Amino acid sequence: MTEKTSGRDSRQGKPGKPVLYVLIASFGLALVSFVALLTWQGANAPTDVSQTASRQQGTGSASGPSNAATSATSSGVPAGNPAYP
Repeated sequence: MTEKTSGRDSRQGKPGKPVLYVLIASFGLALVSFVALLTWQGANAPTDVSQTASRQQGTGSASGPSNAATSATSSGVPAGNPAYP
């Protein structure tokens, strides 16, 4: 004959809340790491966030790109070609 068991007896693992503790601990660790990341990013962020500073970093000139020919436009392709902006 087969043995009948209740739903509570047939579950694996001990009764209690260990899964809840693991979820709370992992959420806490994720929160701590997120705060640490934001703190580190804030400490390493540039202090001058103006458009001029961004232009200086991107193009090397505070007034923007120069009108001199670059490697992208010096190959003889007409400037009006929309495939080569």
